[in-house]
Amino acid sequence: MRISVPKESAAGERRVALTPEVVERLVRSGLEVAIEPGAGLGSHHSDEQYREAGAKVEAGAGLSGDVVVKVQPPSLDEVGQLREGAVLIGFLQPFTSPELVRALAQARVTALAMEAIPRITRAQAMDALSSQATVAGYQAALIAARELPRFFPMLTTAAGTIRPAKVLVLGAGVAGLQAIATARRLGAIVFGYDVRAAVREQIESLGARFLEIDLGIEDAEAQGGYARPLTEEEQQRQRELLADAIAGMDAVISTAAVPGRRAPLLIIEDAVRRMPAGSVIVDLAAETGGNCELTKAGETVEAHDVKVIGPVNLPSAMPDHASQLYARNIQALLELVTEEGKLALDFEDEIVRSACITRDGEIVHEGVRQAIGAPAT
Repeated sequence: MRISVPKESAAGERRVALTPEVVERLVRSGLEVAIEPGAGLGSHHSDEQYREAGAKVEAGAGLSGDVVVKVQPPSLDEVGQLREGAVLIGFLQPFTSPELVRALAQARVTALAMEAIPRITRAQAMDALSSQATVAGYQAALIAARELPRFFPMLTTAAGTIRPAKVLVLGAGVAGLQAIATARRLGAIVFGYDVRAAVREQIESLGARFLEIDLGIEDAEAQGGYARPLTEEEQQRQRELLADAIAGMDAVISTAAVPGRRAPLLIIEDAVRRMPAGSVIVDLAAETGGNCELTKAGETVEAHDVKVIGPVNLPSAMPDHASQLYARNIQALLELVTEEGKLALDFEDEIVRSACITRDGEIVHEGVRQAIGAPAT
């Protein structure tokens, strides 16, 4: 069975789906791996390193495999180059990409979306959302520290004492917890907030303080560990109470997201207006609409003397380790769907069934069908 890795075509994408380290393991297990020339250069992996790992580095090889592994969704032109019956693995953004999903079905490609892998214990090694969120959370704290015109840590100098910055992290998923840990290492006083009561212990274990606001509910955790969408009344109360807390912060890092939905609005303009001059908001939910009312994806907005930063594709800003983690996620999934060097897709398996978006010319993922308005099969 041939696994192929194309050079990522999305603008600014520097990650690669397989690193030489993982290629070597796959080749030892009896799989053939083909790499598009230059596919790993953005993450500092040379063609020669792939050859030494046992891969074939060939022009035009990237989309030729029985299994094609990518980071970003393919372009429609790339879909047209996939062979019928091929398996495509990568971040596919299926809930918001109806044209791509229909094209994959029409091309009779079996598409497995990394973001649709279920959050179960057996799938932890394949959880690419978590591995990439780790990178994004780390980067977000560094951005906040760099852009804030004040120190993060407390400093005692001959000229006097500088108080530490106060940082609030909204959302305590993987990205949020990493942001908390990084901001704490940088010396800030850190507060964490989440509607899920279960994460309080995790926030406090990192040395941060749990921000308590009374929404009149005990918990808002849904199946799978994600936060459930709040009612409009709950959301309005949350925004008002958060505005009071945000007013005393030097920096806010927001990470709240619900898969397949628009990011919840947490930070209203009045909250931004009340922050100290020079403060910073880093909105990791910018690509799905933003947690802040003023966020613009890919831009820095200055309003009320506060910077509102909407970074996109932060994992690509740290391509070496992001690729290393992602490649190991891919390796774990490939080990599940292959046997003795051959493809062995078991659609009764919960992981494969949940991740599969298209198969045999059909859109088979019920949630994606509903999201894009496709008829039931």
